[in-house]
Amino acid sequence: MADTQATPLRRQPVQQRSAKRVEQMLDASAQLIDEVGYDALTTTLIAKRAGVAVGSLYQFFPDKRAVVQALTQRNLDRFMVAVSERLAREDPSHWWDVVDSILDIYLDMHRAVPGFAKVHFGDVVDRQLLDDSRDNNKVIADSLTELVRNYIETPGDRLALAVAVAIEMADALLKFAFARDPQGDQEIVDETKHVIKLYLADRLGE
Repeated sequence: MADTQATPLRRQPVQQRSAKRVEQMLDASAQLIDEVGYDALTTTLIAKRAGVAVGSLYQFFPDKRAVVQALTQRNLDRFMVAVSERLAREDPSHWWDVVDSILDIYLDMHRAVPGFAKVHFGDVVDRQLLDDSRDNNKVIADSLTELVRNYIETPGDRLALAVAVAIEMADALLKFAFARDPQGDQEIVDETKHVIKLYLADRLGE
């Protein structure tokens, strides 16, 4: 899992019913972000869509930012689990395959996960939404570095920097791809993979 700051929840749901209610709130916020965007999102809208009282929402979240922070954390956790499971299943023999797996999972989430295309990993809300001490891309880079270390043989410091730079490049290029096509312009996606692989080949070796 991602190494991030403390949960944005005011209190952790203890009972299964409470946990389900929190999930309903997160699902509702994701749907509404797709429909109205983050700026127009309100706790009242979230509660109404989730079918709960506003007071119930405030038991767990102080404001809409906290709700979206929890949603973004959930998305990051699911992203990391998906990457981990795919790498374990396919056991890639080359880091090029690791790059393909990570980018493919990100693209799938962008296309299929409610709210993800609008918020991604939080920059639309706050560049440090996931962690007060690191920007969102650094959180992702640190998490992926630890995950792929078993698949890429290179000194730790070099790997961490290379992953961080690769994520910044991929982030900018994929935003370009989705600006050109809501499903992600395939030519730009292919070029993104090409650029990332060329950069990593220079830094990590063929």
